[in-house]
Amino acid sequence: MNIKKDMNIAEILNNYPETKSVFINAGFKELDNNEVLAKLSTITLKEAMKLKKSDVDSFIKMLEEAITRNQEIDNITLKESKKASEGVTVTGLLPCPVRIPLLEGFKKFLEENSDVKVSYELKAASAGLNWLKEDVIKADNIDKLSDMFISAGFDLFFEKELMGKFKERKIFKDITGIKEYNKEFIDLKDPYGDYSMLGVVPAIFLVNTNNLNGMEIPKTWEDILKPEFERKISLPVADFDLFNAILVNIYKNYGEEAVRRLGKNLMSSMHPAEMLGSNGPTVTIMPYFFSKMIKKDGPMIPIWPEDGAIISPIFMLTKAEKKDELKKIAEFMSGESVGTILSHQGLFPSVNPKVKNVTEGKPMMWVGWDYIYSNNIGEIIRNCEKIFNEGVEG
Repeated sequence: MNIKKDMNIAEILNNYPETKSVFINAGFKELDNNEVLAKLSTITLKEAMKLKKSDVDSFIKMLEEAITRNQEIDNITLKESKKASEGVTVTGLLPCPVRIPLLEGFKKFLEENSDVKVSYELKAASAGLNWLKEDVIKADNIDKLSDMFISAGFDLFFEKELMGKFKERKIFKDITGIKEYNKEFIDLKDPYGDYSMLGVVPAIFLVNTNNLNGMEIPKTWEDILKPEFERKISLPVADFDLFNAILVNIYKNYGEEAVRRLGKNLMSSMHPAEMLGSNGPTVTIMPYFFSKMIKKDGPMIPIWPEDGAIISPIFMLTKAEKKDELKKIAEFMSGESVGTILSHQGLFPSVNPKVKNVTEGKPMMWVGWDYIYSNNIGEIIRNCEKIFNEGVEG
């Protein structure tokens, strides 16, 4: 593995498909389109980062981290999964930037706690949720349901056809032992004690000041809904967890027309060179982690929304009937060491009260448990997607 600045983007994607999520989160679109890939074969990584006004060395580091995770993680997962197939089962998705250190920490935890018997499959978040939905959840069989689930997002955990149906049967219980979350996230604790939360993925704005052309820098979510940003915004559409969180919060706070306007403001498909250059997005909405790629003293500036970064929670669900067998694992996953990795290495703030988050003091936008419990979130997401697409096509 040796990513060079003069390699073209298509070459990197072909040789290292695991980097796709990094490119998508950085604002590259339609990477499954052969015509787009053909055009990307004419653009070097150095040229792309220069046009995006981003630091190529920082971006290469992200690409190499993604490759390393992919090369190492399957061996770790398979080895540990075979180790104790008679124990409890843990399944889910871990945020890509911290997957390796989290799994290495889990491996060390298991070595130090030989009485814990577990088999687990913890894939990268970029793998998506389909394998969980199809293989386990839609089976409607409690015995086949994993004893612990870890993942971000709303649709998996609140969709009544998916995890929601098990929740209604009181299958899950928070067994972390944490009585009160970090002072920043007190209102994130499930009042019914069913769901546990490990941390959050915040969405911020990355603004290209060269493209403002007299417009004011957007400071709030309401700002990016203004008509002057039509076809000027890049959204993490491929990151379903975060994208759904954005849709639900916009819908709750501003209504259907705001979701439609968000679709109108999405930058339409274009030639990669146009997408990357001065005609590219004026505002890119992305996970806070990707602000690391910003080139110092360049025109790209990160903006933490004044009304709060919209957050996608990282949830953990544990079976109540397996609380004794899962207790140590739940305490580890929700503990200070995992929280520190999430917060300091991934810039995903932890809810653990002992962790000092790097985002401390910055406002967050959370849809709220009252809203979740009084609405069909799965239905709201489907409705929002329909409305958003109307805006995109309008």
